[in-house]
Amino acid sequence: MRLNQGVKAPIFITKDYQGKKINLSDYHGKRILLSFFRGASCPFCNLRVHELIKKQNEFKEQDIEIIAFFSSTKEEVQQYAGKKTPPFAVIPDPKFDIYKRYGVESSISGMMKAMLRMGTMVKIVMGGFFNMKSMSDKPLLPADFLIDENGMIYKAYYGSDFGDHIDLEEIVNW
Repeated sequence: MRLNQGVKAPIFITKDYQGKKINLSDYHGKRILLSFFRGASCPFCNLRVHELIKKQNEFKEQDIEIIAFFSSTKEEVQQYAGKKTPPFAVIPDPKFDIYKRYGVESSISGMMKAMLRMGTMVKIVMGGFFNMKSMSDKPLLPADFLIDENGMIYKAYYGSDFGDHIDLEEIVNW
């Protein structure tokens, strides 16, 4: 079930791919971008992580923390998404425990729609993000949540294809 603006963000306690404990309650008083991705080998997801890393200074200036989830094991996150050493929490959730709490959805047609994003496909290929491993991952659609200082969902964004995330400028301008 999708979450909506104005509801309390579901609390979670887990570990990131490096073993650091992450408790959403510890972020009280901070603004958070909570992003859910497919498997760690997903080229669309890795392109987005790359974009988040590039915008990290702007997010910091706006006091926005990032927490990212991948539907992969810790080892897969290290091999793919962790390779770029993101300066934010990256959490493996291969059993989809937290994905379910946030209503993250899947869609086979989302994969096909993503392939039609020609500009994004060029960035994926030219950026070295493409690989065949991701073809076997569950067809999860991305979801992004802007969570305010009080732990309330300011915006819930459910993507319609593998590369559909909330606009980066919207996050920076929040």
